[in-house]
Amino acid sequence: MTNLYFEELQIGIRSAAGPYSLSKEEIIRFAKQYDPIPRHIDEELAAQSVFGGLTASGSHTFAIYILLSGQLQPHFQVLMGLGWDELKLTNPVRPGDALNLEMTILELRASKSKPDWGIVRNQNLLRNQKRETVLECISTIFVARRPDANASPR
Repeated sequence: MTNLYFEELQIGIRSAAGPYSLSKEEIIRFAKQYDPIPRHIDEELAAQSVFGGLTASGSHTFAIYILLSGQLQPHFQVLMGLGWDELKLTNPVRPGDALNLEMTILELRASKSKPDWGIVRNQNLLRNQKRETVLECISTIFVARRPDANASPR
């Protein structure tokens, strides 16, 4: 697994992970524990919903995004996440979907308070097998700078 430091990153670099396949059983199991809304746990009631069938909850979709974030290749020397902006759930996730994550670097800047850390903003797209986006957001993360790197701003 490649682990890139802040100095090795460039705006426009893309990382990818997946696929992650969802079963009906997983959608129902997750929803029963964390989001017990009928359209996530009961196929008959889900068929009568605006989605016309069983769908994964938004929290489940986000959890899969987080899981795939840790599997992105190339992988960065991530120290911690700072947050997510413009989070959108644009299409439902259904049983049988295979989800892939693509992340693109939008911005790089040295941390003013932590000279051995860099700040990276990324566009994230989680898509199903039809290439329909099911989740999109902008993430901001701290990435380690090379231990031997000059700590002056980029």
